Amino acid sequence: MGEPRHCKLWLLVLALAPWFQASTGATTFTISNYCAYTIWPGTLSTTGFELAPGQTVRLAASAGWSGRMWARTGCVFDAAGAGICQTGDCGGRMECRGAGATPPATLFEVTLGKAGGEDFYDVSLVDGYNLPVVAIPRALRGQGTCNATGCMADLNRSCPKELQVDCGAGAIACRSACEAVGQDSYCCNGAYGTPAACRPTAYSSIFKTACPRAYSYAYDDSTSTFTCNADDYNIAFCLPTSGIKESDAVFLGAQIAGVNAGPLYANGGQSTGDDSAPPAHGNGGAGAYLPPTDDNYRGSAGAYEPPVYNYGRGGAHVPPAMRASSASTRIIRLWLLLLLLVCFP
Repeated sequence: MGEPRHCKLWLLVLALAPWFQASTGATTFTISNYCAYTIWPGTLSTTGFELAPGQTVRLAASAGWSGRMWARTGCVFDAAGAGICQTGDCGGRMECRGAGATPPATLFEVTLGKAGGEDFYDVSLVDGYNLPVVAIPRALRGQGTCNATGCMADLNRSCPKELQVDCGAGAIACRSACEAVGQDSYCCNGAYGTPAACRPTAYSSIFKTACPRAYSYAYDDSTSTFTCNADDYNIAFCLPTSGIKESDAVFLGAQIAGVNAGPLYANGGQSTGDDSAPPAHGNGGAGAYLPPTDDNYRGSAGAYEPPVYNYGRGGAHVPPAMRASSASTRIIRLWLLLLLLVCFP
């Protein structure tokens, strides 16, 4: 006797599932919290949610989606989702509902390609810094590799005094010179509103020296914008150096003994703050969540893929962001069709 009909159909479902996702152009964003404390990621222009240490969520977006992602810190919300955050606040709501991050905040920015076109992505310090973040694309289709980008350095510890956001227990964020000073030369406005006129400043050079692949000012495109045809982006906050290849970590601001442990202001930038080098584990410090040591680097770009943690009862937490996208809806319909074939042979 051959295999039962329903077993063969289930094998077909499992075999074709990855193709269904690729054919519909869906891209996932795996958002992970390696910090030693709770954060509240926000996305523009969709949602926001709570993410405890060691937890991960996945969001899906359709081709052509464009937006920003960041993490808020020090938040307090009531049962209705109203409240406030010390950094990265988005209109005083748990769910951002189209509101962007209040500076200073470290931003991941992405525009997904259409019809097989390339994605454009970057990590930006143009609006300041509040947390270390790394973006690691995983390309399962197409040729070549994709670059990790981000800022693993703890700029709060080495932020110049005049840029610090300090709530009494030390800096919790580092403002951009544009926000702190407001001059057109720092903001690339007015007479400085072109790439030729707006040049790096002593302040933006501090950010660039610490995190060479991140945007340090508005026209920092040549070394900070990356392209990829990715199926997934791992957006990791406070990622330790054990979670990424050393060759990438060096360019993302991680301090590695014997490799790049020189002073942060080696470029000659002036600071009145503490010039100590950022710790290797970024804002999480020694208490940051460490990824499992028995996992290997995965994906064509060698990117580390963190585990997905349960978020309360009912399995992995799926926030409402982007869940109604046309791509994810098509995937659900295909699964339903195959389930109907199983139930009604």
